[in-house]
Amino acid sequence: MKFLDQAKVYIRSGDGGAGCVSFHREKYIEFGGPDGGDGGRGGDVWVEAVQGLNTLIDYRYQQHYKAKTGTHGMGRNRTGATGDDRVLKVPVGTQIFEEDNETLVCDLTQEGQRFRLAAGGNGGFGNAHFKSSTNQAPRRANPGLPGIEKTIWLRLKLIADAGLVGLPNAGKSTFLAAVTRARPKIADYPFTTLHPNLGVASTDGREFIIADIPGLIQGAHEGAGIGDRFLGHVERTRVLLHLVSAQEEDVGKAYRTVRGELEAYDHGLCDKPEIVALSQADLLDDELRTALAAELEAACGSKPLVLSAVSGYGMKDALRMLARIIDGQVQAEDVQQAAAGGQD
Repeated sequence: MKFLDQAKVYIRSGDGGAGCVSFHREKYIEFGGPDGGDGGRGGDVWVEAVQGLNTLIDYRYQQHYKAKTGTHGMGRNRTGATGDDRVLKVPVGTQIFEEDNETLVCDLTQEGQRFRLAAGGNGGFGNAHFKSSTNQAPRRANPGLPGIEKTIWLRLKLIADAGLVGLPNAGKSTFLAAVTRARPKIADYPFTTLHPNLGVASTDGREFIIADIPGLIQGAHEGAGIGDRFLGHVERTRVLLHLVSAQEEDVGKAYRTVRGELEAYDHGLCDKPEIVALSQADLLDDELRTALAAELEAACGSKPLVLSAVSGYGMKDALRMLARIIDGQVQAEDVQQAAAGGQD
């Protein structure tokens, strides 16, 4: 299934049904009087977060959604039926914006959460509504009120507990595949990952969700590479795992490049707890591994983890750190120093 995290759709709620002009005519009843019923209310347009969806691909192929018009009123004081509602089903984590794509309408962060995007028009009054002592045979009725039409944007931000960030080929997809059942594409060329991936990791009986996004390069906030459009999928995470490949010529520069893009993007990502790890450590001997870890420590200010998704070295420590921070047991700096010390 193709991943789509943004879509533009047109919605229109239903018009109200028209009121009816009718008079009661029945044998042996001398004075019948007006009996035109009111029109039914138009249907509403709702949006609802449901389980089992993780993309907005459905809105790629259909962009127009209209609720039903209310039924017109009828004689014998019969009120028209209310028009059927239209419900847009979206993944949990979807945000709704106005047509300017900046004004937030609602943020659906829980399964089953609903929001009315457009209310249906009220039905018009039938002539029975206008009967009075001075106007006992009114011959007018109101038309129904029109529905509301607008264009909105749907923007998906995945719900995950931890997010993986780093340069292309930093080992993020390999890490995700090693600790979850996710099967992201893995190859030895840049930008193997073209869209976010989710996986459920487990450690010590505790499960949490990890999000992997495409790699960042210098200038991503200006559109270089894939850009920073996928960073929104790690905005909701509790902690970031920043992977720096041991194959980088300058691991300190690689770390600072990604941090610079996070700061340029902002949206609170720089304030999140961050765990720094030297990945693909199985490619190094002990001496070079120690030297690169020290270089990375000088750049980030804390002792990094040393990981190898292929051999499994340091993976359990990383998962336990993530779980403890997600649960709010410790701060990132404290648990990272403790875990890194345990690797020595």
